[in-house]
Amino acid sequence: MFLSLPTLPVLIPLVSLAGLFHSASVEENFPQGCTSTASLCFYSLLLPITTLVYVFFHLWTWMVIKLFMHN
Repeated sequence: MFLSLPTLPVLIPLVSLAGLFHSASVEENFPQGCTSTASLCFYSLLLPITTLVYVFFHLWTWMVIKLFMHN
């Protein structure tokens, strides 16, 4: 399989960073104009934050399961 689990944590931030640079180069008022959900700029800022939060809570859930499995 081409997209295995170890390649996804590398691929998602790279795609997100490419979208962020694209939005920064195309949009005239880049940070202030990213409030519309119809814009690609909004999602290029939302994706890195969402990915980090997902990874944090996924690892936290795994850690809690490992710690409390012995009870």
